[in-house]
Parts: sequence; structure tokens; C-alpha cells
Amino acid sequence: MTTTDTVIRDDEAAGDEQAGSLRPQSLLLSFLGLHVLGRDVAVYSGSVIDVLARVGVSEEAVRATLARMVRRDLLARHRRGRKMYFGLTGRSDAVLRDGHDRIWSAGAVNRDWDGTWTLVGFSLPEAWRRQRHDLRTRLVWAGFGSLQNGLWIAPGHVDVPRVVEGLGLDGHLNVMRAHAAEPTEAAQLAHRAFDTAGIAARYRAFLDRWDHPGPAPAAPDDFTRQLLLHNDWLQLVRSDPRLPAEHLPADWPAIRAEQVFRTLSHRYDTPSRERAVSTLDTVPTPPGSRDASAPAPVE
Repeated sequence: MTTTDTVIRDDEAAGDEQAGSLRPQSLLLSFLGLHVLGRDVAVYSGSVIDVLARVGVSEEAVRATLARMVRRDLLARHRRGRKMYFGLTGRSDAVLRDGHDRIWSAGAVNRDWDGTWTLVGFSLPEAWRRQRHDLRTRLVWAGFGSLQNGLWIAPGHVDVPRVVEGLGLDGHLNVMRAHAAEPTEAAQLAHRAFDTAGIAARYRAFLDRWDHPGPAPAAPDDFTRQLLLHNDWLQLVRSDPRLPAEHLPADWPAIRAEQVFRTLSHRYDTPSRERAVSTLDTVPTPPGSRDASAPAPVE
């Protein structure tokens, strides 16, 4: 399991409700991951507005999202004449690389689990509601589930110091690694600590949308389908703890869902890149200008 994953929360965004589940910040991060990550370029705000308009996001919501992401150090402004361009920061670069690794390296199915669980126990003062919320959010994103009050578990070896970095809670945590012992079975832990039915339902919903001929028929082209596909898949892998395959049903829907995602992503890749090259207004940014520091949570 990758342990450098970063929480992305945009549920408080003012303009997000207008697009339902298609939240502007999530869509914009997916767009940046597809067409900016790994390149020293910034994208014209007008290009971003045009791209998100194709999935029903208003210009007002896009501009509000761009401004908010600048304030959160997720985007950097680059002015060229009268135009404003937006490029990655060290923080957003790290966020997007984590997402890329989770999609293409870790995968949706954990077939190499060695039987080890990482355990985190904590007890925080009742008044520390914000700290408790932040800690739980980080743990969920890192693949932990709540086994019982104050005790969270995740399959495999998780780098907990990296997960909780910056929270200032080290003195309130007890971190251990262990194996299940009789009478407790690993399968019981998986189903007690994690909502396996809910995880499976989300993968089935993905398959309902994408596992058939001609998915996303309302999308104007494969460039837009690629964006929608990646946005949907990122929402799934962000909330999937990658439970051990040996303790999941043989027909676990993540297996088929990952096959569908990879097939469609490959199908859309060339036309999507060609469209990006021909339509996106970009300018170069100084190579190596972004800080390579570890990712922090996106609040």
C-alpha cells in the first residue's frame, strides 16, 4: 500500500453543488493529472473554463475554484500580458503524483498482503474535535478503518508518521504492527473495520456507468470521456483501503472495474492527448520551479 497518499476535500466548495457529484476541484485535479503533471507548463484560465464547461460546470464556479486552489497553494498564477495562466505547485504536484501511483502502481486489488496489520490507537481530549476530524480523515485516506473506538487498522505496512505529519499528535498515538490470532480471523477484521458492502456498491456503480458499449454518450468527445473516467476512478481509489483479495469474494467488483478503467483509459488516451495539444493554451514555466516536498492534506 502506498503511504504518501493525500486527502482531497472539496465538499465545502461554494460552487460544487451545481455539478452534483462532478465537483469542480476534483475535475480540475483530474484534468491537471492528465494534461499538466510531468510537464513544466501552465494552462490559460480560458482553456480550463472551456474544458469544464463541457461537463456542465459554469465559468463562475471554475473561477471560484481556481482562486480557492491558489489560496490553498494548489495552483500558482503566471501572468502573460493580459492573460492569467495556472500551473502546479509543489503541493499539487505531490498530490497528483500520489494519485497517479495509486491508479497505476498500487492498483485496486491487494494480492500481495503478508498478513500484517498496522494498528493506530489514540485518545484525544473531547474538546479536540478538529484534531480528531483531521486525524480520522488522514487515516481513512491512508486505508485505515475503525475496528473499535480509538483503534484503527489497515492491511500491510503503513508509514504512519508520514500519514500524520504536521498534525502534532505523535504523543497521543500508539502505533503497532500485528497479525490476527485465534479466535480472531483476518477476514473478520476486514469486515468489522471496513464497509465492504459499501465499497463493492461503489465499484458496481462505476461498472454501471462504464462497462458497456459507448459509455458516457452525452460527452462530446473522447477528451471529455477521459476526464470523466479518470475523475470517477479517482473517487473510487481514494476511498478504497485495498483489502486483501484472499478475504474478499471471488467476484469482487474492483477486479472487473479496474480492467474496464484501464481498457477505456487506453482507448481514450491518444485522441485525448491530441485534443489537448491542439486546443489548450499553455505557456512554459521554469523547470524544477516546484518544491518537491512531501504532500500535505488538501483541506
